[in-house]
Amino acid sequence: MTGDNSPNEPAPNCRLCPRLVKLRTKCRRNHPDWHNSPVSAFGRLDSRLLIVGLAPGLRGANRTGRPFTGDAAGGYLFRMLIQYGFASGHYDDDAQDDLALQDTRITNAVRCLPPENKPVAEEVNACRRFLKAEMSAMPRLGTILTLGKLAHDATLRAFDLKVSAYPFRHAGDWQIDAGGRKIRLISSYHCSRYNTQTGRLTDDMFSHIFRILREG
Repeated sequence: MTGDNSPNEPAPNCRLCPRLVKLRTKCRRNHPDWHNSPVSAFGRLDSRLLIVGLAPGLRGANRTGRPFTGDAAGGYLFRMLIQYGFASGHYDDDAQDDLALQDTRITNAVRCLPPENKPVAEEVNACRRFLKAEMSAMPRLGTILTLGKLAHDATLRAFDLKVSAYPFRHAGDWQIDAGGRKIRLISSYHCSRYNTQTGRLTDDMFSHIFRILREG
């Protein structure tokens, strides 16, 4: 389903963030057949590309248990991944598919569903230990794609780097020193329905990101 597990994953009943625990409890009561737990990464730990998103969506990963699966943002992301050779198979919004990532792993800066898809700083900080462990457990990691400013900043802070030194912008492209490893960091606007419908992120803009990744 989600591929190899990295160490120090949050427990299914992780209680680090009271606000997220409260929402999880409500979801479990209202939708007992959903995943309703922290969402583990999808893809192999020996992948060279890591994609970092924001957090599970209510009817997306919180429902299906797989990052970016079940909502519009996920359908859009996986379409691009398949088009540019970072995934194969077909995508289904219930995760009942044969989709396979190619040298790619996907995770989120925050592993649990936040109210209105907006985690607060304390929740991002509390979940940083899991993002840091995720990246440390990837021995071949060479490139990170961050989707949105929150994911971008969270990734930098996980490496103890100053956010001001790598300001978020669409199609930003940096070489960072990540604990002795040289890693390429590429940033993109998040592929949310809001961003695509308002034109903040167009097909051409998002395709450009994957051409950057493919051209290496």
